[in-house]
Amino acid sequence: MASSVIAIDGPAASGKSTMARMLAERLNIPYINTGSLYRAIAWKALKLGIPCKDAARIADMLETTRVRYAVPPEGGNPDIEIDGAFPGALLRTQEVAQGASDVATLPLVRRFTLDIQRDAAKRQLVVMEGRDIGTAIFPDAAHKFFLTATPEARAKRRLSQGGETPDGATVASVAAEIAERDRQDSERAVAPLKRADDAIFIDNSGLSIEETLQLLLKHVKGNES
Repeated sequence: MASSVIAIDGPAASGKSTMARMLAERLNIPYINTGSLYRAIAWKALKLGIPCKDAARIADMLETTRVRYAVPPEGGNPDIEIDGAFPGALLRTQEVAQGASDVATLPLVRRFTLDIQRDAAKRQLVVMEGRDIGTAIFPDAAHKFFLTATPEARAKRRLSQGGETPDGATVASVAAEIAERDRQDSERAVAPLKRADDAIFIDNSGLSIEETLQLLLKHVKGNES
């Protein structure tokens, strides 16, 4: 029996977070951003002065770390609660983003987060996005999508977001950083970024947000009919 998950995977700035959030709204179901889980771990490590690639110290930190997806006091979609706090926007910095990429390569972190992610989808159908949802976390997801776009298109999106790019960044410089991030994520030994064999592939470089959303809805509702 398929897991009650609509999995949306893809590289950084591919639009998967926006699409996952909007798809969940249209379907009136919860949206789970798994990237926030790794960002929260990196955020705590950085606060404690722990290098995000230091496996031994990260392991010690996780011994006293409590993380879960929960509805924030203000309501809305489930968000990351770590040690009783909801970091929210504090997770959307360039430093935390890089730290999240580093901690995500650690096998001990992947093991730590596996049950947290699976527990979030136990009660009802959810939209969950990340880099390995349809391959490592929910290989039996009810629906699988892999979103991507050219590095240049993704660089323009990242620059328009603010907060995750340094001052003076250009489309060319951000595109180069994104391409390098893709290489690292695709070549890492643990849960590499890749498209599941049965995932619907969508290159949205030349598509609007609404056009991309309609493609997702078409496949989800078509498979349910």
